[in-house]
Amino acid sequence: MRRSATPALLKIIGVLTASAIITACADKPGSEGWCQTMGEKSKSEWTGSDTKTYATHCLIESTTIGSEAWCDDLKEKPKGEWMTQEVADFAQYCVVEAVQQ
Repeated sequence: MRRSATPALLKIIGVLTASAIITACADKPGSEGWCQTMGEKSKSEWTGSDTKTYATHCLIESTTIGSEAWCDDLKEKPKGEWMTQEVADFAQYCVVEAVQQ
């Protein structure tokens, strides 16, 4: 009985791992890459959430997550006022990507 369950379990683990890898490669909504991709995509394919995120983060350069202006604005904000997501985004887009470039 264990032998028949093992291949099924391995398939499930494989599918979950592949899903995680694919999801990790996608641009974060509101990031520069996401804004560029959405700008090239037909507006009829956008969801309501896409429209709201695009309007919030892509129309004004200083609000695009990871843009140079966004990083500079966040650097000026007192660190005690940063939201948890801002800390994570700053680390990813303003520190790690700056080092990689």
